[in-house]
Amino acid sequence: MSGATDNSNAGQWFVVHTLSGHENKVRDTMQRQLQVSDDLPVYEIYIPTEKVSEIRQGKKTTTTRKYFPGYVLVRMDLYDEEYRIDEKVWYFVRNIQGVLGFLGSGNKPTPLSDSEVEDMLRQSRGESEIKPKIAFEIGETVRIKDGAFENFEGVIQEIDNERGKLKLMVSIFGRSTPVELEFWQVDRSL
Repeated sequence: MSGATDNSNAGQWFVVHTLSGHENKVRDTMQRQLQVSDDLPVYEIYIPTEKVSEIRQGKKTTTTRKYFPGYVLVRMDLYDEEYRIDEKVWYFVRNIQGVLGFLGSGNKPTPLSDSEVEDMLRQSRGESEIKPKIAFEIGETVRIKDGAFENFEGVIQEIDNERGKLKLMVSIFGRSTPVELEFWQVDRSL
């Protein structure tokens, strides 16, 4: 996060649509160009992310995933006092390679509301909680891929996101038996 000034209350947040996979490149290009031209009222460029855990080659890994692939949040003064678009800022953003446009109606980009911004920033900045890459649902049938019940199928009865565990009902010799497993020990049934 960088910008021309450190004024944390200036500007409004806008959503800038980018080519998918080019979010970091767009952010970095904007930040480099802002260092050269300090007179633009662009204050912060942000890519909302979250940490997710998954099992790769038998090892638990934590990766960072973008909340909104293909989008970058930019805090700036896009409109003047009479609610006219500041052409300099408009073209600065639009001319960055990889930018497709602003989110909003036509040629009038809509700023995010304060509550939308608060929710988004709280979710991605303040949370140290690591979420599983796959979200499970109660009643869903999954296949066990590790442990004593490997290759059995079970139906999810309870989900404990804080501990990363599932309680399944597994049919063993015709009887339903409760089994508690970690998220990484199961796969979605096809």
